[in-house]
Amino acid sequence: MSSNPKSEIRNPKLIPNPTPCGRTRREALWQIGGGFASLALVDLLGQEGVFGRSAAAAETTTHHSPPTTHHSAKAKHCIFLFMNGAPSQVDTFDPKPALAKHDGQPYCGKVKVGSNDRPVGYLMPSPFKFHKRGQSGLEVSDLFPHTSEHADDLCVLRAMYTDTAAHSSGCLQLNTGSPLTGKPSLGSWLSYGLGSLNDNLPSYVVMTDPRGGPIAGAPNWGAGYMPARYQGTLFRSGASPLLDLATPAGVSPQTQRRSLDLLKDLNEQHAAARPQETELAARILSYELAYRMQTAAAEIVDLSGEDAKTLDMYGLNEDRTADFGRKCLITRRLIERGVRFVQLYSGGGHIEATWDGHNDCITNHKTHAGETDRPIGALMTDLKRRGLWDQTLLVWGGEFGRTPTSEGVGKPGRDHNWLGFSMWLAGAGVRGGQAVGATDELGFEGVEDRCHVSELHATILHLMGFDHRHLTFFYNGLDQRLTGVVERQIMRQVLS
Repeated sequence: MSSNPKSEIRNPKLIPNPTPCGRTRREALWQIGGGFASLALVDLLGQEGVFGRSAAAAETTTHHSPPTTHHSAKAKHCIFLFMNGAPSQVDTFDPKPALAKHDGQPYCGKVKVGSNDRPVGYLMPSPFKFHKRGQSGLEVSDLFPHTSEHADDLCVLRAMYTDTAAHSSGCLQLNTGSPLTGKPSLGSWLSYGLGSLNDNLPSYVVMTDPRGGPIAGAPNWGAGYMPARYQGTLFRSGASPLLDLATPAGVSPQTQRRSLDLLKDLNEQHAAARPQETELAARILSYELAYRMQTAAAEIVDLSGEDAKTLDMYGLNEDRTADFGRKCLITRRLIERGVRFVQLYSGGGHIEATWDGHNDCITNHKTHAGETDRPIGALMTDLKRRGLWDQTLLVWGGEFGRTPTSEGVGKPGRDHNWLGFSMWLAGAGVRGGQAVGATDELGFEGVEDRCHVSELHATILHLMGFDHRHLTFFYNGLDQRLTGVVERQIMRQVLS
């Protein structure tokens, strides 16, 4: 018999114990082996640039040279005000007077929302009054007296929807476009696409709630399959957002510089043998960035230079608004110095420590709106007076909304609703003073101009200068993108 498997008899009837594919066992093993070898070949050719772009996006220690934006950008910066736990749309930005007519009645409709282990409950009107605000007459709940002063700047998306009713996967989808972990976050995509405007600061900063972060944790601001340098830099809550900024006593700047240079040389020697380990390269870069941040970041988080009127405007003199107010003020200072993307979390941990008002949505929303409304209104005012408004995009919202039903008689909690909820955008490139889309009469489901989370992402990328279909990252043999493979549309009604 020939040693070349290709020359063997191919007639399955003449092969003893043929395989299902009609090959001999030897021939099948030969072909399978060739297939595995081709995977290594593809990787090697990709690293050599044979396919026109890197198959692994090798990390370097040089400054990021960003791709050219696809069109003129309306916004240079983005601030994402993430209301962790899911605010109720019928208590915030989507008034439903019909609920008062059916107060206390059981819901018998066809829409299936809520958690499987919780009662559907009874229809419950909002205890909060809605008023027409500004010249536009946009209706906003009295939970937000300060934010509503900017009603003519708000574009409320009233028919948002997502694919999951669980907090963990909902947060991931709103942040990364996918309910599964391991995908780059929105901030990572913008950091990858736009690069940094300030070499002494990270381009992507995240500030969580002192009660904790979102349930899924760091993957919400992670870089996923991108190089680790594009992940968010976490600033802590409290008066000291960054630890260990000060040089140890007795260490001169020259000594510290020599130590970092030696550490960099050793790390680069170690990383040279591991070119695909982007965490190593990101760690090397983090030492250099930390060295430069010793001055820049320390100055940003030091609010002593702000005047008393500004501190009071942000609510730093009141216990309930001090933490979120400090984060909003630091956000303005970060944007001033060129940081591209800042994400602030309101609510941390679970249930009542977040906007997750299962037990008592009324008290819950009074608490969390009371902590955030004044600082957000101050941030918007401050961006305007400092000339940053027309270059900064603001996004407000949570991972989904809440049902128009309570969870029982005398129990004013609301369950999860992912079929129709509200978010808003404001600032650069946004046509304010309007509500886009609508939910049904009771507020269960979007029925007009529905907007999927990925369409929100497409719109944000558009405002930042990118066509969501063409901002891609090559991984696993595919041009990956934030908005996935399903065709998504930009919300044109949002644009000014």
